[in-house]
Amino acid sequence: MPKLVDPDARRRQVVDALFRVVVRDGLQRTSLRAVADEAGLNIGSLRHYFSSQQELMDFAMQSMLDRLSGRLLQHVEHIGDLGRHPRAERLRLAADLLAELLPLDDRRRAEVTVFLDFNAAARTNPAFRELSHETTTGARRLVRRVLTRLDDSGTLRPGRDLDIETERLTALLDGLGLSAVLHPEVVSAQTCTTVLLAHLDELSAPE
Repeated sequence: MPKLVDPDARRRQVVDALFRVVVRDGLQRTSLRAVADEAGLNIGSLRHYFSSQQELMDFAMQSMLDRLSGRLLQHVEHIGDLGRHPRAERLRLAADLLAELLPLDDRRRAEVTVFLDFNAAARTNPAFRELSHETTTGARRLVRRVLTRLDDSGTLRPGRDLDIETERLTALLDGLGLSAVLHPEVVSAQTCTTVLLAHLDELSAPE
């Protein structure tokens, strides 16, 4: 009797293997065969689920965005009404949410590494540009939402231009993520967290 395979579980297995290959070897050296070997599958089995590297990359990036969105929603539900928390707690909760975009542990390091490689490839590969644009604009929407909630709760200093602050904070997150992936011995997870909290504290009004 043939073994039954859960297609969704098999796709997740392949995506996890893809992430490991990209983190280890880089996107440029990632092929269907390399991913199949990493997942312990033959190339024919992998092609049953993904007919091309493009299809696999699109699915992997969308899966990463879905996972990230799920974690962010959990954070948002946990935060609830920011106004009911003391100022320091508001800043910590906002930092915890934004830290999902930083390589602070193995899972997030893999995600940020894949994200960086994917966006670099999108510069010269039109097939990746739409999804790259979606991830970039999605990050800005998240940052803007966090800043808006802080502003609505009276946490930010009066008169802040949220459009400018969105770009400033997004640039900070991008820079920390890139540096922490390329030079973790220089920019550690603790450094990322400290810098992010310091920036939010600078934006906020005194208690």
